[in-house]
Amino acid sequence: MASDSQSTPPPSTGTLARGELTPEQRKRIQKRSENSANPSSAPPPLSQQKAKMTDTKGGFLAEEDDPFNKALHVKDGKDEKPANMTQKEWERQQLLKNLRRDRAGPFEPGISVLDEKSEQKVCRECGSLEIDWRWEEELRCRVCHACKDKFPEKYSLLTKTEAKEDYLLTDPELRDTELLPHIEKPNPHKSTWNNMMLYLRYQVEEYAFSDKKWGSPEALDAEFEKRENDKKRRREEKFKTKLDDLKKRTRVEAYRRNRKGAAGGNFGDEIGRGGRHVHQWGRSILDPETGIGTKKCVDCGMEVEELEF
Repeated sequence: MASDSQSTPPPSTGTLARGELTPEQRKRIQKRSENSANPSSAPPPLSQQKAKMTDTKGGFLAEEDDPFNKALHVKDGKDEKPANMTQKEWERQQLLKNLRRDRAGPFEPGISVLDEKSEQKVCRECGSLEIDWRWEEELRCRVCHACKDKFPEKYSLLTKTEAKEDYLLTDPELRDTELLPHIEKPNPHKSTWNNMMLYLRYQVEEYAFSDKKWGSPEALDAEFEKRENDKKRRREEKFKTKLDDLKKRTRVEAYRRNRKGAAGGNFGDEIGRGGRHVHQWGRSILDPETGIGTKKCVDCGMEVEELEF
């Protein structure tokens, strides 16, 4: 009986049995499991991919699309941490960058008491050797940090706007580094704006009160008062011109009304037509923010507000 029963033939080698996975399917499943176990190897989210894209006015392209295109690698004025650097290493690099810029810490020039007195760079107030090296290099002023805090009336910093408004200096004078040296700092209001130009107060005052500019503080005050009087006179002339124009238009209107007859016209009469003007109101338009309706005359354009109770 056993020999007579039919048996199911084995599957051929060229076909797969039902429920068996292909090699490609096994690879995809293995890759998904690896990504779930190691999130760092998974592709970044779409928001991060958009942040790396640049609008080249011809479509949005990523940096990887064209590594030799400089337009794709322009930063928005901000230093970004490289991908191959840890946060601690990045903070250390930024600290060294600031110290190098300010010439402080390990980048401060060496001080030697063995140098000749004439060659030593000392503070102009107290004679200390520990001066601010950045000010000495950029502002050509040898002063220590203690004296800067002790004499704020001399060593405070002025912005370009303050130097122009308070001392009546011009843009060419403020741009001349030989005449008025300055230091630049990032704009605190917005990083994408131009850097602030800061000037030393005593240097600005020395130039403004010298014979090259105004000559004395009294002459500066006189010039400031003169300019203020000129501004006031121009404002008054502008107001007077507008007032004369208004009077002229009022006289023309009165003349046109008087031509209607000896009795003249009354307020509200139509010009060129007989009788009084009657407003033709349009539909009321409700303002959703205030809840007040506004309607307008289709003839004269007058608008009135109405409030329904």
